[in-house]
Amino acid sequence: MVITKIVGNLDDFKSSSKNIDWLELEWEELNKRILRKQTENGTDVALSLESSGTLKYGDVLYEDETTLIAIRTELEKAYVIKPKTMREMGKMAFEIGNRHTPCIIEDDEILVRYDHTLERLMDEVGVTYEQAERRFKEPFKYKGHQH
Repeated sequence: MVITKIVGNLDDFKSSSKNIDWLELEWEELNKRILRKQTENGTDVALSLESSGTLKYGDVLYEDETTLIAIRTELEKAYVIKPKTMREMGKMAFEIGNRHTPCIIEDDEILVRYDHTLERLMDEVGVTYEQAERRFKEPFKYKGHQH
């Protein structure tokens, strides 16, 4: 099956009782326009998206009478950092940025991909954190920089 455009998002189908056949992607694959994978139920999918941009968790790629094919990211190890004060938030954000480590800020948490070398840094800052498995809803953004 060749897919050239996104049909919508699962939010648009909340009242639907259709089965969801997940196309699981690694977070890096959310940035790809051309991709070949199999859905959870074994359907071969070839993405050849007309417009550039990023895929998001919940994007619907296909719909028929009974099924939706939607994007879901794979579960992966991550750190969930929970700063208690603005000082902790600022210090941790500075340290993460200083290492050029991509992060996602959701509500009052900082999410970073698992990297055991971050533990020492988080301990030095004194911030509360836990290791967890998460499905990232958007790709991490790498920003270009010059020194």
